[in-house]
Amino acid sequence: MLRACLKGGPFVARKRSVLSRARLAAGAIVLLALLAPANGAADAAPSRPVATSDNAVVRWNTTAATAALATHLAPTDNPLHESRMYAMMHIAIHDALNAIQPRSQAYAFHGRARGASPEAAVAAAARTALVGALTDLTPPFTDTSAAIAGVETAYTSELATIPDSAAKLAGVALGKKSAYTILAKRADDGASEVPLVVADFPQGVDPGEYRFTPGTPFAFAPTWGEVRPFALRSAKQFPVAPPLALDSAEYAADYNEVKRLGGDGVTTPSARTADETEMARFWVESSPLLWNRLARQLATGRHLDLWQSARLFGLLDLALTDGYIATFAVKYKLLFWRPVTAIQLGATDGNDATAPDPTWTPLVTTPPIPDHDSGHSVEGGAAAAVLRGFFKTDRMDFSLCSFTVLPGSTCTDANPVVRHFTRFSQASAENARSRVLVGFHFKHATTEGENHGTKIGQLVVRNYLQPRH
Repeated sequence: MLRACLKGGPFVARKRSVLSRARLAAGAIVLLALLAPANGAADAAPSRPVATSDNAVVRWNTTAATAALATHLAPTDNPLHESRMYAMMHIAIHDALNAIQPRSQAYAFHGRARGASPEAAVAAAARTALVGALTDLTPPFTDTSAAIAGVETAYTSELATIPDSAAKLAGVALGKKSAYTILAKRADDGASEVPLVVADFPQGVDPGEYRFTPGTPFAFAPTWGEVRPFALRSAKQFPVAPPLALDSAEYAADYNEVKRLGGDGVTTPSARTADETEMARFWVESSPLLWNRLARQLATGRHLDLWQSARLFGLLDLALTDGYIATFAVKYKLLFWRPVTAIQLGATDGNDATAPDPTWTPLVTTPPIPDHDSGHSVEGGAAAAVLRGFFKTDRMDFSLCSFTVLPGSTCTDANPVVRHFTRFSQASAENARSRVLVGFHFKHATTEGENHGTKIGQLVVRNYLQPRH
């Protein structure tokens, strides 16, 4: 991208991002209103997902999802802190269990407590890490009272099922120690310093350069790429191919594809089929919310024990968290414009094959983040790579519901929309494809994003929480 815009990138944004309380409040209102799915899907989502399990690790993942919804991190607004919250909780759980019976390599806590109650350790680790992560949220996501109350209720309920004993006390102490260790390790990772609503972010002015998209007069979390990763050496560990040249035939093909398929069907005609429209809305949901829900389904259906479940969720959420850090580093370095901007300004790009449409409108309001690479595609690639690595196969029959389909057909409605898959890679590919269909991304951004995420997921599953043989 053009150097003039890059020089005014995220480092400049950080210096300028100390907003007044009034402007921050206004930005928060816009953020919560505009990042929600169209047609009221977010409002239709209940305060908590429905899931039950005999597995304490799975139950605590459900509690974390409930907290994410209660704080409006999910189903769409802030998957960055959401992913970090899951990762810290599951690392705390994993390391606590491995202190009781070492089955895989610890991540942060290396103690030993062989006589402790595993269930008590899981509860204390999860509760302590969740409350710590929720307390660390930044504006406009600081109304955490309901979420924390839900966590405390879950904790009280879990402990009540465990008979009083020295093992129970030891488990509680162990879980807290493990959680305090990961909370201390992440205390200075930079996440709490990232401004989420940056209304004075420097916009580009030349063709191809990112500028605020219609209805979203701010940039979201421009310095998240500077947060310290959990597993990657750096956010830039895996290079990503740049956006296509504006005057190329390949760019024109991507441009015309998203222009033809990604419109809202009201202001802008769309050639999507009914199934493609469902697909587009389905995958708008937060990646951490959806992929963790799949992991709960797999852990329960395949009867994983506490240790196996802790490793599964730990690997998944390490990869998802680092995926967001890595993609935001790329996005705010390249600062490439979104399709909605490109199509409305198509007459300026110097390509005769890209006819403009000044009123082109995507199916769902475009998130206030640069195009390349596609973060959702990164997340799908990372998740699928972890699941393939954990289960030693790509072949898996599973079904998924969504919180962002039309009201009346969400996960907790009587007749939810359900999409069926036979491979993890199939779900990842559909997730990436949906970003073109919803009008958010050029195909090249999704292809590069999925490849980027796959590399991150493979690194995590091959190098962290390795089984002890």
